Amino acid sequence: MSEPHILAIDLGTSSLKLALVSVRGTVAGFTTRPLPIAYLPDGGCEQNPRDWWAAICSATRELVDSKVVPVADIIGISCTTTWSGTVAVGEDDQPLHPCVMWMDSRGAPHIKKLFGGFPELEGYNLPRLASWIRLTGGVPGLSGKDSISHILFLKAEKPELYRATKKFLEPMDYLNLRFTGKCAASYATITLHWATDNRDLSKVTYSDKLLGVFGLAREKLPDLLPAGSVLGPLRADVAKELGLSEKVQVVMGTPDIQAAAIGSGAVRDGQAHLCIGTSSWIIAHLPYKRADLFHNMATLPSAIPDRYMLTNEQESAAGALNFLKDNLLFPEDELTTTQPTDVHPVFSAMAARIPPGSGGLLFTPFLNGERSPVDDRSVRGSFVNLKLTTTRAHLVRAVMEGVAFNTRWLFGYVEKFMGNPVRALNLIGGGARSDTWCQILADVLDRPMRQVKDPVTANARGAAFIGAHALGLLRFDEVPDLVPIAKTFTPDPKNRRLYDELFAQFLEVYASTSKVCARLNRIQESS
Repeated sequence: MSEPHILAIDLGTSSLKLALVSVRGTVAGFTTRPLPIAYLPDGGCEQNPRDWWAAICSATRELVDSKVVPVADIIGISCTTTWSGTVAVGEDDQPLHPCVMWMDSRGAPHIKKLFGGFPELEGYNLPRLASWIRLTGGVPGLSGKDSISHILFLKAEKPELYRATKKFLEPMDYLNLRFTGKCAASYATITLHWATDNRDLSKVTYSDKLLGVFGLAREKLPDLLPAGSVLGPLRADVAKELGLSEKVQVVMGTPDIQAAAIGSGAVRDGQAHLCIGTSSWIIAHLPYKRADLFHNMATLPSAIPDRYMLTNEQESAAGALNFLKDNLLFPEDELTTTQPTDVHPVFSAMAARIPPGSGGLLFTPFLNGERSPVDDRSVRGSFVNLKLTTTRAHLVRAVMEGVAFNTRWLFGYVEKFMGNPVRALNLIGGGARSDTWCQILADVLDRPMRQVKDPVTANARGAAFIGAHALGLLRFDEVPDLVPIAKTFTPDPKNRRLYDELFAQFLEVYASTSKVCARLNRIQESS
């Protein structure tokens, strides 16, 4: 054997990314597969788990057949997937229903019913709120997009499905079940069920008290293991299907946010990274447990033993550019019969031609509501101040700037949460491939942006590091030296005043439109 490699599986919302990564972080092979998403008119969002498995099998065989790494050198599989998704599996371990995805808000009325009531704070009953924060470090969002809300939705509105369900699994835990035949969840994946006692990170357990409030039977949830656990070897039939050895060990892995936190290289306490993917977030590792209910942020178990991780999420980031591409600029309809394969380099060049401020055009990226720093499921996106002189390039730059303004909104509360200023941010995700967007983010946030090399593979690299650590081949304190920075973008002081003024208007637009959006959506839902 030469150098050991991990098959890192990054199951995203719109695509699957697969990489063969050495235990020192070198990406030897990489491939992707698109994934269909079903958006439902009632706030639903679903994917078929069978599509995930077909994509994994196809992509794995492609990498194995390419011989970029000898099969004998592939010693482990480590998954990272979208978080807050719910797969209901039956007695045969097969899915009974499409996965209810992280964007699905149909559970909102069910979670609100449990958590409302006098005395109330921000929509939460105070005694109940105190119990949850004490045990879990946070509380379910009222937008209905957490895993527990999905389960409550299925229990209330699809009772036959609920009764037939053997286990409710996160996407990552479902994939691990397919790989090994073993059903388990990690301390990291289970947290958005909000039913675990997270006070002792060495032994996270289900809380009978919290399960009782939800009316959720313990037997419908998987057993728990630390994120760095080795679940076991590949099943023989799966090894044959993938073209891998039966000796390959499957590691528990983590959701995408935890893997990205490792793959970004910002693993020391107080360091932070920003991901501009379909959604976005600002994450930092911390040694303590606390929550900010007002801005939907909390510290939850990290993939690093004995460490918490500040978690938050914004619903739409690079996904807003995809919306612009697919629905406004290059729709597949009678007006546009062909769509460019990859328009994002073109978008970046277009945005670079437009001066900062996009000619006074503002974009709010609330296309699917928002989570942080406001938990608002009904607000929607908008272009404000369109003119006859507005061009496609203005639209593209306004989207990039709008995502940056939304990030700045969150960033202020992140720094308050941490109690210290963040000196720089490691930048990952598809949006980090655009030098134009990196500079916009640096200017709007007034912080250096450290563009991680190969930013799209950060999740897969993080999954591989977690796998290497679980197999005893890597220490987490080695990670920062193994993640190269391609370029650092420093804020341009000439743009400071302009972006400060535009950010103030961005907040005004949210304040002015949130109630209008809520009324419009109620009208639409009742029609």
